[in-house]
Amino acid sequence: MTAEQAMERINLLLAHAWMVRNFLKHADEVQDDEEMLDVHRMIFDYSRAVEPSFQRRDVQEYLHRARGKLSKLRKASEFFAREYKRVSDHTNFQMAAMSLQGVVTQIEEVLAGVTSG
Repeated sequence: MTAEQAMERINLLLAHAWMVRNFLKHADEVQDDEEMLDVHRMIFDYSRAVEPSFQRRDVQEYLHRARGKLSKLRKASEFFAREYKRVSDHTNFQMAAMSLQGVVTQIEEVLAGVTSG
């Protein structure tokens, strides 16, 4: 996968993460739970960190930022997957946790598969 293709793929994956963010941001069950609120804030931070370079089509900066913030996004995803049941075991939370984990895994795979050129 070229760097340009990787940027496009990650940007698409972030659209899925953004839907998880939107769900969590508006879920009544998490409004009093700062740790859970941090999950949607981290998705926001990650997405906004890469956005300016995507808009400029600066592939190298985009990938650099995507790699640089990935550990924080992974940590938030792992926390959410581990802890969502303490807020709600509803299918919406189960699917949101699975979706965010899938996004992180796929971003990792894309970044690992980038070729130069």
